[in-house]
Amino acid sequence: MKSYYIYFMANKFGNVLYLGFTSDLEKRVYEHKNGVFEDFSKKYSTTKLVYWEETSCVEAAIAREKEIKKWRREKKDHLIASLNPDLQDLSDGWYDISHPHAEGSK
Repeated sequence: MKSYYIYFMANKFGNVLYLGFTSDLEKRVYEHKNGVFEDFSKKYSTTKLVYWEETSCVEAAIAREKEIKKWRREKKDHLIASLNPDLQDLSDGWYDISHPHAEGSK
């Protein structure tokens, strides 16, 4: 069964958030951390995964992302704090030299 994710990336201070959607969370977080794309995330260094939700329904994930994008910042912060009050990087330990998305590993 395929999984789809909505996720928040934050900068190191937690004052900038990026909300995204993907079908490969590990790969997409790796791309954020390594500035693969010239976009908002690279410009504002949103490299910490601070929240994510998973579903098997692509339509539900897209709808949830659109719903959350309409929220005020305070409501987004509350959602994140409900599961990650200290804004820890939830992807700590995901990547090492043997990881398929790590540079140099093939």
